[in-house]
Amino acid sequence: MCEIFGLSSRVEFTANDCLHEFYSHSQNHPHGWGLACIARDNALIEKESVKASESNYLKERLSQPISAKIMLAHIRYATIGNVEYKNCHPFSLRDNTGRQWTLIHNGTIFDYPSLSRYVQKQTGDTDSERILLYFIDRLNEAQNKKGERLAFEERFELFDSIICEMSEGNKLNLLFSDGKYLYAHTNCKGTLYCLGKENFTLFATVPLSDDEWQPLPFTRLLAYYKGRLIKTGTDHEHEYFESEESMKMLYRIFANL
Repeated sequence: MCEIFGLSSRVEFTANDCLHEFYSHSQNHPHGWGLACIARDNALIEKESVKASESNYLKERLSQPISAKIMLAHIRYATIGNVEYKNCHPFSLRDNTGRQWTLIHNGTIFDYPSLSRYVQKQTGDTDSERILLYFIDRLNEAQNKKGERLAFEERFELFDSIICEMSEGNKLNLLFSDGKYLYAHTNCKGTLYCLGKENFTLFATVPLSDDEWQPLPFTRLLAYYKGRLIKTGTDHEHEYFESEESMKMLYRIFANL
């Protein structure tokens, strides 16, 4: 699987220490890296389909301060989709009102037929990109029906309902943002942690320091604004467990990469 990192902060947060530790895990996640520094309506996305620890570009990038109020980072262990730039996270897309959405995913969609239509529409081959395409299509449909942008509460309710459905039988560790809010979800216990301080909250697949990281509340969508948890969604109770059958399926998928 992959590892993901996220940041929601009230003030500009320099994340180099966290990123150095995070990208050092690429020895076990060698199939690409990505970084998004997100400001309102704009995400600066950098990524390569090489092991993070072997990237000269990333080494140079980390030698300078990397700061943002919202940040997403990813190291990839490919399960669905070839080892190519187009399959590296983060993925980003604008909705029909111009709002830019950026998403990273750790997990696998084993069965969710609504994503099938995007196989021919997506740029790459990953189920993760299909998740974002589906999210934005559903959001656009709702906004077209309303005739204007959905308010935050309406958007949260929409994503909450989608995730309640999609998480059943699938591993769905997600961090995504619209440049103002950061949304987080996990349905696999012990695979996403958070560190909350006065001005910020950090998220990571495994703790990145000796601080008191806590398991992220799971089986529900969470929304953060300026480092604070402001909204908790429905407890859908679709906890994902690794099974012999799912692991066999992953091995078959990976053998075809």
